[in-house]
Amino acid sequence: MNEILTIADLVVAYCKKRIVHDINFSVKCGEILVIAGESGSGKSTILKAIGGLLGKGGAIIDGQIFFDGKEITYLSDGQRRKISGDSIGFIFQNAGASFCPIRTIGEQIFESVRAHRDWDKKFFVERAEDIMQKINLAPEVLEEYPFRLSGGMAQRAGILAATILEPKLLLADEPTSALDAVTQVSVVKELLKLRERQKISIIMVTHDLRIAKFIADKILILKNGVTVEFGTKEQIFNYPQEIYTQELIQAAGL
Repeated sequence: MNEILTIADLVVAYCKKRIVHDINFSVKCGEILVIAGESGSGKSTILKAIGGLLGKGGAIIDGQIFFDGKEITYLSDGQRRKISGDSIGFIFQNAGASFCPIRTIGEQIFESVRAHRDWDKKFFVERAEDIMQKINLAPEVLEEYPFRLSGGMAQRAGILAATILEPKLLLADEPTSALDAVTQVSVVKELLKLRERQKISIIMVTHDLRIAKFIADKILILKNGVTVEFGTKEQIFNYPQEIYTQELIQAAGL
């Protein structure tokens, strides 16, 4: 498999304080990487750096990010908009809150699609309903407002929005943390099915090693912005080399 993403010596700081230090990893086409660690370890910061979502308060101060063979570390806003949503999708921790509360789900997703594709409304609805059937989301959700959706429905709507254009890379920031245990398993299974259908690569951030063990091909263990351990799921869970990794596994009851 070819590499879809490569991170080389990435350093990110907020207000001159370094949050992540010299991060290195790669993700192959169709591969699922989980970035795991305790809260405040820098997991989401790495994801935001890849997705160009650090904002004015944060800056990449060193290192390189290569996506699909091209460096995307310091893209302009216009260059970033061309790949965000199209080639790189993003599922937020609370997908319901990422939607505008006074517009329907369908209106918002259609607007984002039109920024990249010349689809008419009929084709969009057909395309959306096909995906919705596969992720167990009723077509009526397109006409609903975000506040009327349950947590699980909102996350599935987020999956729809992030994948309708069939991106090559999906970034998922704690997509199950606000859900009950049954819904967590359901959403993770949908992500696995999505990988099989679209051959999409996924980077998922979580603090839950049970989810990491269920979904990951590779795992990056992070602590205080530093890589503790990186390897295949089998290497991390069967032969953990670092005490911190062993403690995380033990705390998760695995």
